[in-house]
Amino acid sequence: MQESRHNITVNAPLYRDPIYDAPTDPVIVWNNKEKNWWMLYTQRRSSVNAIGVSHIHGTAIGVASSEDGNRWLYRGTLPRLDFEPGHNTFWAPEIIYAEGKYHMYVSYITGVPTDWNWPRHIVHYTAEDLWQWHFESVLNLSSDRVIDACVHPVGNGQYKMWYKDEKHDSHTYSAVSRDLYNWDVCGEEISFNSHEGPNVFEFGGKKWMITDEWNGMGVYETEDFTHWNRQGVILRDGGSRLGDGVMANHADVVTTGSKAYIFYFTHPYFLNENRRNKSYIANADDGRACIQVAELEVKNGVLVCDRNKEFSLNLFD
Repeated sequence: MQESRHNITVNAPLYRDPIYDAPTDPVIVWNNKEKNWWMLYTQRRSSVNAIGVSHIHGTAIGVASSEDGNRWLYRGTLPRLDFEPGHNTFWAPEIIYAEGKYHMYVSYITGVPTDWNWPRHIVHYTAEDLWQWHFESVLNLSSDRVIDACVHPVGNGQYKMWYKDEKHDSHTYSAVSRDLYNWDVCGEEISFNSHEGPNVFEFGGKKWMITDEWNGMGVYETEDFTHWNRQGVILRDGGSRLGDGVMANHADVVTTGSKAYIFYFTHPYFLNENRRNKSYIANADDGRACIQVAELEVKNGVLVCDRNKEFSLNLFD
C-alpha cells in the first residue's frame, strides 16, 4: 500500500529504460537542487541491431528521477560529456557529493567497439547540479583497462577509490586521494576471483564491499578499508518477483539510518547457465535488462539479502 513517501511498497521491476530497455550499472544519489532521488546508469542499447558487442558500447549515461525511490521518471541522458570528437562510450557512473560539489567517475571507451579488446579509462567530472558536468581529467591508474569506480571516504581526510583492473586478472585495485582530483595507486585489494563492480558502504556497524562475480555478489568485510575478509555470496539464485528470476548484477547500495537497500540489474530473459558461459553470444532479448531493489540485513554479523522478502522502501530514514 502506497500511503506515504516515507513508507513505500516496492515495485518489481523497479525501473525499465523506455528508450532501449537495458539500464545497467545503477548509482543512486540525492539531488540537492531538485530535492529528489536520481538514478544514473549505463544506457545499454538492447533494441538496436548490433555487430558483436556494439550494443554494449556507444552508450550514454541515462537519468531517471524519483520522489520516493519507487516510481521513476526517465529524464534523458547526461549532456555534453564528450571531451574528444565522435560517438564514444560511457559506462558505470560513480557519483558522490563531497567538498561542496558532485564528483563523477565514469568508465570511458573511445568510439563504439564491436569486441572487448580496447583501452578503457576512468574519467573525472564535477558538477553543481548533476546536469552540467565539467570534464576534469582522465585518471592515471594501474593500467589502461580500468572500469567501475567506487569512491568512499576512509577517514583522516582521505578518499579511496576501488575499481576493476582488467589487465590484472579483473581484480579490484585501489587508489587514494585527499582532494578527489589527484590519485595515488595503492595496488590490488581483492584477488579471490575475477569480478567487477566493487561497491563499498557502511552498514550495521561494519564496513562492507560487494563485487559482481557474474555468479552472484561476493561479500567482504573490513576494519580498515584495506584488508578484506570474504563472507560469501548473495543474490546468486533467481528470485520470484517479476524480472528477478536470474542472478543479480553490478549493484549500488544506499544506506539510510538503520536500513540498507541494494539496487542491482538483471537480464530477465538471460538464463544463469548462459551468463556463466563466456562463449555464449546473447540474442536481443537476452540483452534486455531492468533495475531491481532489495533490502540488505546483517544477521549474526553476516550480510544477507532475501530478494523475495516483502519490504517497504524508506530512503528518508
